[in-house]
Amino acid sequence: MSKLTHFDDEGASRMVDVGEKVVTRRMARASGRVRMAAETMATIRGRRAAKGDVLEVARLAGIMAAKRTDELIPLCHTLRIESIAIDYSYPDETTLVIAATVHIEAKTGVEMEALTAVSVAALTVYDMCKSIDRGMTIERIQLEEKAGGRSGRWVRQAAPGH
Repeated sequence: MSKLTHFDDEGASRMVDVGEKVVTRRMARASGRVRMAAETMATIRGRRAAKGDVLEVARLAGIMAAKRTDELIPLCHTLRIESIAIDYSYPDETTLVIAATVHIEAKTGVEMEALTAVSVAALTVYDMCKSIDRGMTIERIQLEEKAGGRSGRWVRQAAPGH
């Protein structure tokens, strides 16, 4: 079993020392889903929500959140993110897929930043649409891919039935 890097030998919490690590180009891509009523999706896609353009507000919220991940997750390093892209897809009339891709040249990865971007974007969709659909669910927030660093590239393998 791998050693948990955020704890020392006595079990005390610690921030991982990246001082000796090599700066490399790194990327992380995460995704999540918001399930909702078909009418809610039509409202969002038609840009007819009373609070404004839901997807653009969610995109901005996700970008802003990724940039502040170190303030939200206790042991994350402060990073100078070089790019963040948030994209949407619609596999069916009730599912919004949010994907965030983050790039950086640094000594540590940006997986948490990509996951934070997706999480906050999904929460923003919920917040902006809860008055018309309180039954929305946020699901399957997960890392899809990461590249760079000592461990190299990792890609999620599709689970049967997904």
